Amino acid sequence: MQHTVEKIGGTSMTDYDSVRDNIVLHGREPQDVYGRIFVVSAYGGITDMLLEHKRSGEPGVYALFAGQSAEDEGDHWEVQLDRVLSAMLAHNARLFGQAPDRRAADLFITERIEGVRNCLQDLRRVCTYGHFQLEEHLITLREMLASVGEVHSAYNMAALLRREGVAASFIDLTGWRTPAPLPLDERLRQAFQEMDVANELPIVTGYCQCTEGMVRTFDRGYSEMTFARLAVVTDAREAVIHKEFHLSSADPRMVGPEKVIPIGRTNYDVTDQLANLGMEAIHPRAAKGLRQKGIPLRVKNTFEPDHTGTLITQDYVSSKPRVEIIAGRKGVMSIEVFDQDMMGANRYDAVFVAAVHKHGARIITKDLNANTITHFLDTGLGTVKRIIADLQQEFPNAEIQARKVAIVSAVGSDLKVSGMLSRTVRALAEAGVDILAIHQSMRQVDIQFVVEEKDYEKAVASLHAGLIEVEAPSAVEIAA
Repeated sequence: MQHTVEKIGGTSMTDYDSVRDNIVLHGREPQDVYGRIFVVSAYGGITDMLLEHKRSGEPGVYALFAGQSAEDEGDHWEVQLDRVLSAMLAHNARLFGQAPDRRAADLFITERIEGVRNCLQDLRRVCTYGHFQLEEHLITLREMLASVGEVHSAYNMAALLRREGVAASFIDLTGWRTPAPLPLDERLRQAFQEMDVANELPIVTGYCQCTEGMVRTFDRGYSEMTFARLAVVTDAREAVIHKEFHLSSADPRMVGPEKVIPIGRTNYDVTDQLANLGMEAIHPRAAKGLRQKGIPLRVKNTFEPDHTGTLITQDYVSSKPRVEIIAGRKGVMSIEVFDQDMMGANRYDAVFVAAVHKHGARIITKDLNANTITHFLDTGLGTVKRIIADLQQEFPNAEIQARKVAIVSAVGSDLKVSGMLSRTVRALAEAGVDILAIHQSMRQVDIQFVVEEKDYEKAVASLHAGLIEVEAPSAVEIAA
């Protein structure tokens, strides 16, 4: 029996009844529950409390610990760690009630949290000596903290499923009290070399300790890497991601839930474009292994179990050229460098890119002409100022400007149709949206528009109305 590897997102994990009824047991006889491996994320909000809030930047345990010097009074990070434990125990109370296995679940996660507390206290104490610098240990600390959220949810899900008579196995890949780590693929092979997935249901932590460093290498996309590499290493038939929403033609909050259309089929090229804009179906580096191995990826809505979801493959191309998704993002920082000496000088872009990478910003897109280069960045204002300072040192005669903009993109597996660009421009013009820049590559999978941030929602709604809503719903291809 060839198996599937399935990942359950954090918001879905928080609703255990839906996970059990809609994912694990839905429409299956007891013997059909198996032949699947589940990789689980932490409950919604827990990783934010452990590290920092992904969107607002509000500090979690890691950020508070990293920002507190040895001389600082107070125990801010310890107070936050107490909050994390309280939130975890509240999840346990909600999930287990007063059943006897709740005590075991409480003891399990309390032991992990107290182990983390002891490590942090010892690290702070050791780093009062000059030979030990806290900065050298922060990434290891970040790895440890990230692992705690996933081990909590995986342990609980396995225990709860055993109540239902399912032979669920808790697979802890976090490396807690284990010898030296192994490379990621080798760690996964060892964990599953004797696993009988035909007769047991593995519940796997989304974090996996490995020599590459999951958080160091993949940041907050580490659980998707565990999921994708596990599918590749175990030669899965299909990889499945369960989310709290469909992969749809646009954000329903902007265009209205009655107007968006779930995407039935698309390809990995499209998902890469979405990830570049922050609308991840899957982390691009996770998708790479699935693509190379020829493993299809299915994205399903946890709360609509009978819907086939979105099937993503390497070779899919829509039966006729069309826009499939309108995506984008606000809060993009643009840095424009104008210099009359740029013409014929090749070093400008190389210096610009080096400054961006030096300060940890990410390039979304860029444009250039004879005397101007503009990079559009996923970063904050403070980082932009540091990048500009570096550029001013390198190019003292250049005029450098920064501003906040938005990017809206029309994406599809095949946009090679005459008049597509004019249709998109007309839709924006009719909505009164001024276009600051346009990008369209020869690959013909997306058209990007840079607009004023205040026009972002209007631009998304107008493109969706002009390019997707005008198409018959029957034009949307359904996943098998």
